[in-house]
Amino acid sequence: MGTPETTTGTSTSEHPRISKRIGGIAESATLAVDAKAKALKAAGRPVIGFGAGEPDFPTPDAIVAAAQAACADPKNHRYTPAAGLPELREAVAAKTKRDSGYDVTAAQVLITNGGKQAVYQAFATVVDPGDEILLPAPYWTTYPEAITLAGGVPVQVTADESTDYLVTVEQLEAARTPKTKVLLLCSPSNPTGSVYSREQITAIGEWALEHGLWVITDEIYEHLVYDGAESVSLPVAVPAMADRTIVLNGVAKTYAMTGWRVGWLIGPADVVKAAANLQSHLTSNVANVSQRAALEAVSGPLDAAHEMREAFDRRRRAIVDLLSAIPGVECPTPKGAFYVYPSVKALIGKTLRGAEITDTVRLAALILEHAEVAVVPGEAFGTPGYLRLSYALGDDDLKTGVTRMAELLAEVE
Repeated sequence: MGTPETTTGTSTSEHPRISKRIGGIAESATLAVDAKAKALKAAGRPVIGFGAGEPDFPTPDAIVAAAQAACADPKNHRYTPAAGLPELREAVAAKTKRDSGYDVTAAQVLITNGGKQAVYQAFATVVDPGDEILLPAPYWTTYPEAITLAGGVPVQVTADESTDYLVTVEQLEAARTPKTKVLLLCSPSNPTGSVYSREQITAIGEWALEHGLWVITDEIYEHLVYDGAESVSLPVAVPAMADRTIVLNGVAKTYAMTGWRVGWLIGPADVVKAAANLQSHLTSNVANVSQRAALEAVSGPLDAAHEMREAFDRRRRAIVDLLSAIPGVECPTPKGAFYVYPSVKALIGKTLRGAEITDTVRLAALILEHAEVAVVPGEAFGTPGYLRLSYALGDDDLKTGVTRMAELLAEVE
């Protein structure tokens, strides 16, 4: 008798153990790096992690208190509407008007289990198999996986440090085909921290309108902008695009609530209703205690968010200075989010402690091994030759970590 399955995860019958759809998904590179850093730290190694895009601040007290009160209220112990608590949907609509000038109704808001679910459901709702989605790169690692899961085809449009990692209308037009249906936009950007200007957003929106495209725009870093930069919502810049735009957002970055898992998508009412139908089968409602916490967050002042932004701004300037002093590292100054995306292309092909730096995956591994610093290689974001570092960590750890990197990279030959 033969064995019923192999160790590679495929069956001896005609049916594989894991579906091709799910088997083709890559693990989140940023979460993998963060998990490895935490595991090494737990094992006693003094690893400093620049991997996860997670504020190091606690969730503000008033938000935590709201969650504590919600736990004791029996109405939160039951199912609630799959699309979100009505009062939270209203509050998100009001917050959107307050913060970006975009006037929407509660019926245009769907509360999701974090921003990632909003990303997936947006693509799943408007993309059919074979539709092409223009994906500016460097891109957040989840985008291409969500597009592929929805049956779409990601079409990478790459920008580099010479244009501050911002794509142009000319590049987008060159990539457009009759199969193009959606443009994905993220500003302020993960992983680069770049921010499109109002003029650039307007030009892109008018181009999308001209060609009948949808735009899915991720605005989760809207409150983290520096040096006079402005986070501009595309349907505000080009109101005629409101009927073909889906806005993604959430509480994770602004309020240091990554673990609470509350995001949302905003779009035309028919799209939101369809996405809510999907969610009713996928997860039902977001945890009510988290929704009550989010209600307190979006309804309250932005004082805590502004304090965090001041700290991020200080760290931003510090990390750019430290990285720019390392030979072979070119670090543009980001104007948003809490990431830097330095080019290390000058180091590829050289040698470090007897090992050839074949690519940035190898370089990141050498930095973790010899400097005990965790960074994410650019391959995870569609652009080899770069590293992403999150500066959402303490000032002392930031300085120590980059100093260790600098000392190690000084040995490159």
